[in-house]
Amino acid sequence: TSLYDAKVKGIHIKNKIGKFGNVLNPNHRHDEAHEKATDEKRTKVAEGHRFESFAPERPGNKIKWYVDGRDYFWAVSVALERATETIYIADWWLSPELFLRRPPFFLQEYRLDQILKRRAEAGVQIYIIVYKEVAQALTCNSAHTKHALRNLCPEGSPGHGNIHVMRHPDHNVFENMGDMTFYWAHHEKFIVIDYALAFIGGLDMCFGRWDLRQHLLADVHPEGVQNEIFPGQDYNNNRIMDFQSVEDWSSNELSKPDFGRMPWHDVAMGVIGDCVYDIAEHFVLRWNFIKRDKYKRSEGVDWLLLEDREGDNEDLIAVQRPKHPVGEYIQHPLSPLNSKPRGEQGTVHAQVVRSSADWSSGILPEHSIQNAYCEVIENAQHFVYIENQFFITATGDQQSPIHNVIGRAIVNACVRAGKENRKFRVIILIPAIPGFAGDLREDAATGTRAIMDYQYKSINRGEHSIMGQIAKEGLDPSKYIFVFNLRAYDRLNKTPGLIKQEEKSGVKYQDLQRAEAEEIMGSGIHGDPSESEDKDAQGGQISSDERQRIIDKKRQFEAAREHMDAKDPVTSADSIAEDAMMHGGKVSEEPWAGETEAEKENFVQEELYIHGKLLIADDKVVICGSSNINDRVNLALSLLLWQLLTLISLN
Repeated sequence: TSLYDAKVKGIHIKNKIGKFGNVLNPNHRHDEAHEKATDEKRTKVAEGHRFESFAPERPGNKIKWYVDGRDYFWAVSVALERATETIYIADWWLSPELFLRRPPFFLQEYRLDQILKRRAEAGVQIYIIVYKEVAQALTCNSAHTKHALRNLCPEGSPGHGNIHVMRHPDHNVFENMGDMTFYWAHHEKFIVIDYALAFIGGLDMCFGRWDLRQHLLADVHPEGVQNEIFPGQDYNNNRIMDFQSVEDWSSNELSKPDFGRMPWHDVAMGVIGDCVYDIAEHFVLRWNFIKRDKYKRSEGVDWLLLEDREGDNEDLIAVQRPKHPVGEYIQHPLSPLNSKPRGEQGTVHAQVVRSSADWSSGILPEHSIQNAYCEVIENAQHFVYIENQFFITATGDQQSPIHNVIGRAIVNACVRAGKENRKFRVIILIPAIPGFAGDLREDAATGTRAIMDYQYKSINRGEHSIMGQIAKEGLDPSKYIFVFNLRAYDRLNKTPGLIKQEEKSGVKYQDLQRAEAEEIMGSGIHGDPSESEDKDAQGGQISSDERQRIIDKKRQFEAAREHMDAKDPVTSADSIAEDAMMHGGKVSEEPWAGETEAEKENFVQEELYIHGKLLIADDKVVICGSSNINDRVNLALSLLLWQLLTLISLN
């Protein structure tokens, strides 16, 4: 009856107002009897697993490695196209307009949002969780991600209602005052498809991540802009300029003829086997927790149930059954679990580990990633190889506010090797400079300098650093600790012919960049009109006349071209990055259509940004995922691997 509906509505309003009381009770998710029972149950499960992880060890997994973005995103595009039931995506940043295959001009159907649209129209249920950024600090614009994806299948069209997007954590003081989080971020990047296949690693599906092993810095193509690899804002250099108005995908303030991009090194993997279930369980836990935390009274967001976590165990995945529930309870996977690839699929013994806590998943703190790092490092006999975006750690309790003790594990391993007179190496690869814009000498770079200071103090500055603690034991740290960064070089192919074409047409190549993006994107790249109603969204629409004017610039430029051809942008003269590879060629033998002095002005170099989160010990154990080595990554997911039959190799 209407009276009953009014009563239920009043109860929901009362509960919503009651959330303000959470400000005075930060333990509000763990103080009631049923919550304490769930915490105890989770603790008991974790205590029965190595590293106190929520997930057990799983034999027989099949793993495939992807070094750098090209092969990874291609594999993801294939897997997404084959999805028949469900797709789970968790990302720090997701760019709907990302091309998963390149060059984009020839492969326009492989833009991420278009792939998801096709799968939604085919009946696949798509669930996406993205980090809701603090807009004053970051330019990810998750509001655009939400609107762009939700509006792919409008009401009345095929696929409507099949794409579900949530952002977390909340920053709305009135909606979620007791649970606001400003200083922590969801940092994981993984995909689960049909409970049959998962991808996990350091690669977000967003701008700036697609790269190939040659790590091109240049994307200028006198022979035809159709050869462009990095359209729009995908051509980026974080050190020079951060992303700008990402909802306006086509715009790019970084001129390709004048600046090289920042190349991106990363590592990820594909997984088939029992570990896929554990990755999916973690996603379902997060989905239900966000439902409870932010969308409990929203009919548009359903609870997800999970096979093998039913009945008395559904609390392990944060399922709640209030007296007046809002939203449906949907059983997953949609077809029985025993129909999925399980059991012996490969030869890799693996375990999912994570860093998670109350604010992120509604659970007591779990730091099984740190536990795994420390134990694997301390047990290593020959070497430890680490790639990470950051390296901030402590060797004890003297380096506050840093509390993770991965540094102590490194010291212990080196000291033990020294006492046993055993050759041992710790090889660390980190970026030369953290990927933030600005001159290090300016006030705006205070945060970047602070990160670098913490890294120096972690590695070699002061008695409590890793090297300081090794030296304290009478050993030479330079025999054990080796720290590297990577750089890349290229040549901007700004030829005399291109300059002549700019002059003849009256159109700059930078204008051509935007025109190319406009043409291959079509409509919708500037965000949906509904975004203007969202206070979190940034940017807006352009008129059809403005779009046509931009595209006309490209036609005007092309009309002044004397020759046009489709060439491989990697091996052609448009880039010489291949020369940095073994057997890649010699810079001195590269053709150049102009004067030598002019060529010199077009050489560029840049740090090769290391973004992978990888540890390899003794060619026997690997930890790979999305966890940086610092205290700030408070929610990440990694996979710990033992290769039983052959040694793991990144080649």
